[in-house]
Amino acid sequence: MSWRIPRMCAATGLVILWIGNSLASGQTAAVKIPRMTDGKPNLNGIWEALSTANWDLQDHSAYAGPMWEMGAVAAVPAGQGVAEGGLIPYLPAAAEKRKQNFANRRSADPEAKCYLPGIPRATYLPYPFQIVQSRDILFVYEYATANREVNMGKPREAAADSWMGTSNGRWEGATLVVDVTGLNGKAWFDRAGDFSSDGLHVVERYTLTDADHIAYEATMEDPKSSRDPGKYI
Repeated sequence: MSWRIPRMCAATGLVILWIGNSLASGQTAAVKIPRMTDGKPNLNGIWEALSTANWDLQDHSAYAGPMWEMGAVAAVPAGQGVAEGGLIPYLPAAAEKRKQNFANRRSADPEAKCYLPGIPRATYLPYPFQIVQSRDILFVYEYATANREVNMGKPREAAADSWMGTSNGRWEGATLVVDVTGLNGKAWFDRAGDFSSDGLHVVERYTLTDADHIAYEATMEDPKSSRDPGKYI
């Protein structure tokens, strides 16, 4: 399964499914994407993800939110999970911690405290973010005025653990691959209490599919909390 990140100002900004014209047998359509002067895909712009991932990465039905006093205004909408296989393969102790997080989410969720979102949550929060692409690539998020710089030169080791980690990028064809380490393990993945430890390693992939859409994929590896690397698409 997959979900896409549409550019805010796109006329089709509310469409998150693949929509295209039927082609006669044998015909192909070449999709042109904007490019920089060096030929790399041009990711510059303001983007926003449209999905229920920030509510819960895993498959979930609609239910009353932690602020039940607000009724439907604060209710959680149903959504198809973006975790590969629908579930995160937690180790037993981590699964129990996730239950505790869910029970205490009203006050324990770092988002409720306006703390930095961490990676990958910053990407699918329901707020726009801007990509500024030059020799290195800057991500600027509306939420909590968060930001991070993706180093496109020689990879750098994290000097210290932090909320947003250390990002090293490279191009694999038309895909921007960002390797994120040095995360402090304090951020959650969503409002349902999904989380990781400070051993989290994230590999993100940003692929421009047309002038107005990015296909986003993040693979998470955290031997302290989950059995297998998880892919979130």
